[in-house]
Amino acid sequence: MKLETTILKNLIFNESYTRKILPFIKIEYFSTNIEKIVFGEIGQHISKYKHLPTYESLVINFTESKSLTEEQVQDSINLIREINADKDEPTDIDWLISQTEKFCQDRALYNAIMKSVKILDDKNQKEDKGMIPKLLSDALGVSFDRSVGHDYMDDADARFDFYHRHEEKIPFDLDLFNKITKGGLPKKTLNIALAGTGVGKSLFMCHVAGSCLSQGLNVLYITMEMAEERIAERVDANLLNIDIADLNSISKQDYDRKFSALKVNTHGKLIIKEYPTAAASALHFRALLNELQLKKSFKPDIIFIDYLNICASARIKPGSNVNSYSYIKAIAEELRGLAVEFDVPIVSATQTTRSGFTSSDPGLEDTSESFGLPATADFMFALISTEELQQLNQLMIKQLKNRYNDPTYYKRFVIGIDRAKMKLYDVEQSAQDDLVDTGQVDDKPLNTFGDRESRFGGNKFGGFKI
Repeated sequence: MKLETTILKNLIFNESYTRKILPFIKIEYFSTNIEKIVFGEIGQHISKYKHLPTYESLVINFTESKSLTEEQVQDSINLIREINADKDEPTDIDWLISQTEKFCQDRALYNAIMKSVKILDDKNQKEDKGMIPKLLSDALGVSFDRSVGHDYMDDADARFDFYHRHEEKIPFDLDLFNKITKGGLPKKTLNIALAGTGVGKSLFMCHVAGSCLSQGLNVLYITMEMAEERIAERVDANLLNIDIADLNSISKQDYDRKFSALKVNTHGKLIIKEYPTAAASALHFRALLNELQLKKSFKPDIIFIDYLNICASARIKPGSNVNSYSYIKAIAEELRGLAVEFDVPIVSATQTTRSGFTSSDPGLEDTSESFGLPATADFMFALISTEELQQLNQLMIKQLKNRYNDPTYYKRFVIGIDRAKMKLYDVEQSAQDDLVDTGQVDDKPLNTFGDRESRFGGNKFGGFKI
């Protein structure tokens, strides 16, 4: 008996098997017209009556069918009779589910290839050739997701294992960022830096991109604000340890020597892709990721998008009569969906409002255009620069939202910044001592409110803006 016939037999006589595979199997996976007719009738019966059909009901339905020819009716009944005669033969259901999944994967890939060939041969160009990568990607992604939810009582052991499983993360090269994120950025997340113009959003992302590259990771940097070469220039200054102003005067021999030394110690790849401002959406980024996979066998470990507010939405057309809250929230949701789909963390940035630009203590309410962005992000922090911090070559970080850790743990801290070399670095612990809400525990006595005194006499709460 063919595998297709065995599948049809168990769709009729095995309810457990049917419930597991029916949501995933499609009529176009069957090779003969009669198998498609029988499968279609089984699916219609289950959809209408909420239970498996019987041999008799199928025979009657085929006999009374007005849409089938006499030959099709007879061939369908003959197939049903063949299946019914073999119904008592035992089948290993676990084996059959595995074989059915492989059958669906093979047929989906075959169908995708045939449709791709048809698109290539279409002289009228009715369908775009750009569809081909998505057709093949969808076909290769066919699988049976058999999970129907987490059973609190029965899955206690699995839950315990989850608590103690080491989650794969992308670590920073900045100690306090690793502390507040418990080791780095998890996959399938959207992470946002909030800052005013010129504070260092792109500098931060270029530094972290260079750090990931140094760790041997594959990095995709999408820019809609600066040219590809300008982003590469910043990464060069960071990784080659050269002032950005000196890059246009360095000799080719010195540049090659430094870059050769970098290549020896760096095994990852950095792809920088530029799009026009406000012209690219998650659809363009998805197509780019598929194209990189096909053409360069490149799969990023982390994606940087510079920056979120100047992306386009894939769902809302430009010029639509929609407010900025809904538009920016839609972009954030689409990018987070992209992170989940491709199993990577996405890092992006957003601007502050006018009042937030002049504030030394910005909050989530200072996010420009849409409060829907912080509602969607997994991790959000502000980059703060003041004249005093600039003199000290420091940048203050304030946590605004953190799904990875307690956001009050090192709520504020400072890091060093070398703008000439586009580089960030850890500062000495003493630089953190006078900050409020650092989460540090010191030996100062408790005050009358039960809070531990800071080194300059205030308490650790410090949560009110001045």
